[in-house]
Amino acid sequence: MEDDLKIFIDIQLKLFHKLKQDNDGIKQVTGLTKEYPKVYKARKFACKSLKGKGGKSEIRVIYVYFEHEDVVEFIEMYYKGDQENEDKERIEDYLS
Repeated sequence: MEDDLKIFIDIQLKLFHKLKQDNDGIKQVTGLTKEYPKVYKARKFACKSLKGKGGKSEIRVIYVYFEHEDVVEFIEMYYKGDQENEDKERIEDYLS
């Protein structure tokens, strides 16, 4: 999983946040009480342990991206088969 996260940061996050290329795999989480920092959900996360799935692994990654500092902090990672949506309570706790 560590290698998968590194690839995710090096490729997917760079494409979306720095090069502004959107492949519909990352969306901003809405309905939160704070507007900054922005919280995102990655829906296309390639995971080597789920061979044959590619970016359709159904792993979700919830993270904060601090644009000015170019820093990513992970809040939550889950398998969509076990949990339908992000835990907004956990996100709000992180943001407080």
